[in-house]
Amino acid sequence: MDERRTVKVSKYLSKHLRHQPERIGLSLDEAGWVEIDTLIAAAAAHGFRFTRDELDHVVATNDKRRFAVEGTRIRASQGHSVEVDLGLAPATPPAHLYHGTVARSLDAIRAEGLRPMNRHAVHLSPDRETATRVGSRRGQPVVLEVDAAAMHADGHIFHVSANGVWLTQAVPPRYLRLPGPH
Repeated sequence: MDERRTVKVSKYLSKHLRHQPERIGLSLDEAGWVEIDTLIAAAAAHGFRFTRDELDHVVATNDKRRFAVEGTRIRASQGHSVEVDLGLAPATPPAHLYHGTVARSLDAIRAEGLRPMNRHAVHLSPDRETATRVGSRRGQPVVLEVDAAAMHADGHIFHVSANGVWLTQAVPPRYLRLPGPH
C-alpha cells in the first residue's frame, strides 16, 4: 500500500471513528467500538472502498497508534468529539508533560490555559519530541511544559490512552511554562 493511500484511509478512519460516525450510518458503542465488517461495508456504501488488509496496514503502521483493534472490532484510541467512554483508569502522570501548539494560540493559552476545545480532553505528550511533531501540524511549533506533578497533587485527574497520549480535562495557566511574549 503506498503512503498516499495509507494516509487517505487513516484520515477516513479518524473522521468516522472519532468525529462523524453517523455520516456513514455507523453507531459506535459506548466505548467507541464498531465491528470492522460493519465499518468497511458502511464506507463502501458511501463511496469509499478499502479492504481489511488496508485497514490492518493502517492500524499496524500508524506511528501514533491512532486505532485499536480487539478481535473483530476497531476504535480510535483517543481524540473523539463524539461521546465515548474509553474506560481508561486514572493514572499518575510523570512530573512533566508537554503540549505542542503554535505561536498564534499563545495569548489565549496564557489567559485560559489549555482547554479541550472540540474534544473531550486536553491531549498531552510524554516528551518534547512528540509535542513538537503535534505542534508542527499547524505551523512552526511551540512546546509548552505542563507541571503534571503539581496538577496531580492538586487533584486534577489524568488518564493515559492506549497509544501513550495523556488526557486531562483542562490545564489551568498556572501549571504551564510558556515562552515569553513575542
